[in-house]
Amino acid sequence: MDITATPQAGESPFALSAPGDPRQPHGPRDPGDAWVEGDRGRFWGRFGSAGLLVHDPGKGILLQHRALWSHQGGTWGLPGGALHHGEEAIHGALREAKEEAAVPPENIRVLFTSVFDVGYWTYTTVVAEARQPFDAAISDQESLELQWVEVDEVGSKELHPGFAASWPGLRSRLTDHWRVVRRG
Repeated sequence: MDITATPQAGESPFALSAPGDPRQPHGPRDPGDAWVEGDRGRFWGRFGSAGLLVHDPGKGILLQHRALWSHQGGTWGLPGGALHHGEEAIHGALREAKEEAAVPPENIRVLFTSVFDVGYWTYTTVVAEARQPFDAAISDQESLELQWVEVDEVGSKELHPGFAASWPGLRSRLTDHWRVVRRG
């Protein structure tokens, strides 16, 4: 699920934090699971990346505490990751959220998307609401924990740098959306 930050020279998105770490990914990877590099930096996801910002009005925003072996490990972000070849960002975000946090895609209503584009790579944040409350669950090795966080408390977490940069704008758009819904 590594996104928007530039790794140190020689750093792998799958580097172990300790020898024999059982949470390291194993097996064949999708061709999209690769770094791309250009004049604005190095980014994860050969075909771009996407993440799901899911909001439950009663619980808050679902955040993922990223595994220590991952790039920017130990920070908080959104379930998401590299897109597969030809995969649309919304489908990729829903797939990744199901793989990483057991988010039921049939229980999600997409509200809007926000795209960060550097010309040779994009990251799409898919903002959605939970139609009904659900319990998220760690369903792969990419999470230390999952947590529902009140909208006003998201910024108090140690956020992944890419998510930290985008959170104020995403929060504003989400707040505007709910204002319109309440008036309508």
